[in-house]
Amino acid sequence: MTNPNPAPPPSLKGRRVVKINAISQAKLIKLLLDGDRTCQELADETGLHYVTVLQYTRELHREKAVHICRWDKDARGRDLLKVYKIGNARDAKREKLTGAQRQQRTRDRRKMAKLLGVLNASASA
Repeated sequence: MTNPNPAPPPSLKGRRVVKINAISQAKLIKLLLDGDRTCQELADETGLHYVTVLQYTRELHREKAVHICRWDKDARGRDLLKVYKIGNARDAKREKLTGAQRQQRTRDRRKMAKLLGVLNASASA
């Protein structure tokens, strides 16, 4: 018996849905062979959903078919974005800051924000 009220499809926000299959897997591998890519770049170029690419690269990494060749920084300057490359090499190390370095960064950021606030206030007066 079929459900008379099936759930509506998820919101795609104008993107095309591509289910993972042999063609999309081949496209993903080809892109990784051409060079190093982040999961977001792979998702954009293959048309696969970002979470699907995350799962696929995670499995490739677990099987040692790809490695993390470097870490890209996010908006806050943290090493969060993995950049994958085909091959069984050692993963790149993440930059780790000590507590004192993190605190100094925060102080510097606050000082810069205060300085910019003073400059903006004097410019508008």
